[in-house]
Amino acid sequence: MNSVVTSITKTDADVDGSHARDWRKMHALPNTQLALKVLGPKQIKLTEGCPLPIAEKDEILVHVKCVAVNPVDAKTLDMAPNVGSTAGCEFAGDVVRVGPSVKNQRLKEGVAVFGVIRGNSCDRPENGAWSEYVAVAGDLVYLLPPHLTYQEGASMGAALATVGMALFFSWDLPRPYEVSEAQSNSNYYDRRSGPGSGDQKKLTAPQDDRGPARGPGAKQYVLVYGGSTTCGAMALQMLRISGLVPVCTSSPKNFGLVKSFGAEEAFDYHSHSCADDIRRYTNNSLAYVLDCITSLESMRICYAAMGHIGGQYMGLDPVPLRAHTRREIKPDYVLVYTMFGQKVTAPRPFGRPARAKDRAFGEIWTKGTQALVDTPGKLLPHPHDQGSKGLHGVIDGLDRMRKGQFSNHPEDLINLAFLAHAPNGLVGVSSALAIMYTPDDQQSPVSARETSTDRSDCISTLLPGFAFPLSYFQIMTY
Repeated sequence: MNSVVTSITKTDADVDGSHARDWRKMHALPNTQLALKVLGPKQIKLTEGCPLPIAEKDEILVHVKCVAVNPVDAKTLDMAPNVGSTAGCEFAGDVVRVGPSVKNQRLKEGVAVFGVIRGNSCDRPENGAWSEYVAVAGDLVYLLPPHLTYQEGASMGAALATVGMALFFSWDLPRPYEVSEAQSNSNYYDRRSGPGSGDQKKLTAPQDDRGPARGPGAKQYVLVYGGSTTCGAMALQMLRISGLVPVCTSSPKNFGLVKSFGAEEAFDYHSHSCADDIRRYTNNSLAYVLDCITSLESMRICYAAMGHIGGQYMGLDPVPLRAHTRREIKPDYVLVYTMFGQKVTAPRPFGRPARAKDRAFGEIWTKGTQALVDTPGKLLPHPHDQGSKGLHGVIDGLDRMRKGQFSNHPEDLINLAFLAHAPNGLVGVSSALAIMYTPDDQQSPVSARETSTDRSDCISTLLPGFAFPLSYFQIMTY
């Protein structure tokens, strides 16, 4: 490909009327890129000659190595496709450009990162994760530490953001990085009291004169419905680090998995007594529920499991109103894209105005949880499998997701290895298989960044069982 000077972002004119100088350095980047473009409902196509996204001053440009496919991608493509936009929300790759307003001094060219953006967007159609280059806010991206692979990083971006917005912004629970720093004191105070207030309080559930007492030493339970999904597993870990006590639902075959992520106890969602079992275990005191499935059935179980005082219910999709059967419970759902602080143009009820407070939280959350990501063993990535060939596998993977073929594989990883030098490049992808492959079926796949002789040659695609309403796809990933 020919190398050119990259496009100029919006700039102000100089006072003498001449154009302002471009703030970015000169880089040898391609004129165009390959990207999966939206053609219509359920239709995307790998397209050549697509423009690179124009990075704003507070953004970085990333050369993508791994991308993720999850149910939210499929749902938005099926129900609200933005024709001409680039699809995909999760990615991992290497920084190739840093804007002058990026505050994170650790972000430099060549540094590995991962994160989430809003793909399939009419507000920014040239920017999506399923492409060779992606632009992302420097304050909302994670540095990928050496102990994590690109594949593992690509599986964590959306889950980290969603859990942050759902649990620690919407409910203002003790934030895990603050608790982690204060563990030596053995006291986890409610952050809302503020430093130096002289009136710090430990977080407690709602109380009344009925039922068990909720003293300072009582366990603060949080139910994660769908604990073995990618988002559920991340929630379990963050809640445990925060000093709360997570319990969850899953299939019995995944009880060991969810307990390794921090669940104190797991309950079989197939069981007719599931809700009663949870209610008894939590001593009729459960006041917080994160529903990573958000179906009529999951909401019914969650409501029945909560204590008699009620509390907070959070879904990952608009809540079915007919399932809201208890006035003492406050239902809500999270839309993670508001974290970017930009207007979300979408059909009701997903459209949102720009929310500066959401962006402010996103920056604080990303900076705080980076320390957890950097610590080996602190946050465990969700299990994944590795397959082969390229971005056409995303198309096939979406089809398999719609057909409910991921029930035994919460994450399937497609290896798009050797993008830069492979004869077929991104065009050579065909399927998302839950086994390991390489482009020629002879070489060994790259399992860690440090083992690759040339990191720029490795590109992979991940298909996690990320937790948006799986009832839409008629599948259960847990």
